[in-house]
Amino acid sequence: MDIKAYIETGILELYVTGQLSEKENQDVYDLMRQHPEILQEVLEIETAYIKLGEAVSPGVSERTMALIKEQLEFNPDDAKVIPMPRSRTKWFTYTGWAAALIFGAGLLWTITQNKQLEVQLSDADIENRYLEQQIEQAKTDLASKEQLFNVLRDRNIISVPLGGQGNFADSYAKVYWNKADNSIYLDAQGLPNAPEGKVWQVWSLTLNPLTPTSLGTIDDFNDDENKIFEIANANESEAFGITLEPAGGSESPTMEQLYTLGVVTP
Repeated sequence: MDIKAYIETGILELYVTGQLSEKENQDVYDLMRQHPEILQEVLEIETAYIKLGEAVSPGVSERTMALIKEQLEFNPDDAKVIPMPRSRTKWFTYTGWAAALIFGAGLLWTITQNKQLEVQLSDADIENRYLEQQIEQAKTDLASKEQLFNVLRDRNIISVPLGGQGNFADSYAKVYWNKADNSIYLDAQGLPNAPEGKVWQVWSLTLNPLTPTSLGTIDDFNDDENKIFEIANANESEAFGITLEPAGGSESPTMEQLYTLGVVTP
């Protein structure tokens, strides 16, 4: 199938605007499930129409805003400044300094005692404590890995590879979806660290009609070494996507920043 020629026919625009017959809608729906390129094109058309609608929609006039403020009896001159009361004497100042000196002396004594205790500890004691900490950390890491392996080996798990899109063809990720407990494990090793002021946002999509639903942002992505994240997902997802969004996330995906996309295999 020549996907580029199919896209250029204009049928996807008709699909987004709801002008196709039921059979034609089903045909487009089936092709979106088979070809991520067609799904991405439909997403971009829908985004473009939304932006166009926002651009031509009338704004709120100054007269309307004035009427709203009048009805709310809003008056910026009503704002009041409440002065902070001054101390009636210098007693609180003196007692504050005295408390600070006492606290400082106590802290200095504590530090001195701790230093003396550290000197008394032998090198062997310090090494044993360090090894105990390392062993406990290793046990914790092993338990976490075993739990993850058990999850990924579950027969109810659906694996959905997410391929790189457009200018981000080198990006990739994978979703492991467990319908039994409405959870997914996202392996996002193939994504770069999010730039300052940006976050990765995960989307669940249904294709007919095309509807993206946010599964949340990954705020700790840059600090996580394994890049594996557990996310709740109670949606009847037919595809998953990941976009780069401003901090706090977006209500709808920014298609220019769509890094990965993958369709759930029927």
